[in-house]
Amino acid sequence: MSTVIRTMRRTATMLGLAGLLAACAAGDPATDELLPLGEFRLGHTIVVDENAEPGPLSREAEPGEWQEILGEAITARFSRYEGDRLYHIAVNVDGYILGIPGIPVVASPRSALILSANVWDDAAGVKLNEEPRRITVLESFSGETVIGSGLTQSREQQMRSLARDAARAIQRWLARNPEWFDSAADEEAPQTSDAAPDVQEGAAAGPGGGA
Repeated sequence: MSTVIRTMRRTATMLGLAGLLAACAAGDPATDELLPLGEFRLGHTIVVDENAEPGPLSREAEPGEWQEILGEAITARFSRYEGDRLYHIAVNVDGYILGIPGIPVVASPRSALILSANVWDDAAGVKLNEEPRRITVLESFSGETVIGSGLTQSREQQMRSLARDAARAIQRWLARNPEWFDSAADEEAPQTSDAAPDVQEGAAAGPGGGA
């Protein structure tokens, strides 16, 4: 059994226990808080979803659907940055749960998304994080999802909500590593705050497409 499937099963179990509460959804990326990222300007957004594994009791995404929806969400959140240096964000979608209709709380699993992210410095041609950043996004809490989004939302609505929250989680991760976006910083091997994976409540690959 793959690591992703084991993680998805643990996530599904967690989400099914007594109606786990999640945080509020990400705001509109056009007006949401613009966290400082130094000289950052978005170059390419790369999303790979070929190996995305649906978790237990999940609707299935169409091939390429995560690539389109998550790519749009990342671009929308990061396109407001107008720094002088290009960076590329590359993401591999590892697994997901898109809640299906069922008995509220008991048999209507909440949605989740697991991905691995990398950031690349265009000018230097190097990946800034030593290991892909694992990010887990849990379904946001709202009036529509309090009893499970499978009862109130379409598959696409669930995916767009998770994608917005994932883009915000990536933004927060990058903001915790300001030295990556400061060309005046000492030319040393990248030092990251990757000690633990992100679990974003309410909330990869290289430029060539590899993980």
